[in-house]
Amino acid sequence: MKTILNVIWLVLSGFWLFLAYVAAGLLLCITIIGIPFGLAAFRIGVYALWPFGYTTVERRDAGAPSFLVNVLWLILAGWWLAIGHIVTGIALCVTIIGIPFGIANFKLIPVSLFPLGREIVPTDQPFATR
Repeated sequence: MKTILNVIWLVLSGFWLFLAYVAAGLLLCITIIGIPFGLAAFRIGVYALWPFGYTTVERRDAGAPSFLVNVLWLILAGWWLAIGHIVTGIALCVTIIGIPFGIANFKLIPVSLFPLGREIVPTDQPFATR
């Protein structure tokens, strides 16, 4: 079932959101300081490409530095990506078939706003630490 949902997601919104994350990641990787932000964008982009079967959990070892870096992320790229999720989610919720995918888009908004200090894990092991 996860595969079917992921294929439908890929066609409806996943591919375009993935391209937005890759574009943000490439722009952020232009400077040395932006490379960690760019890598985070690539990591979340893959999650936005194929989200069903995965979830995000907070890392226990993330502290104040991750909060400060998340504030920078929010200013540099987070709010643009969140707007993409909002617009795509609203567009998908217009149709009855798209409502579950629109809700999935809305669930990705917090991750797009504050990605650092979170880890993407399979849903069958949400408490796994790596």
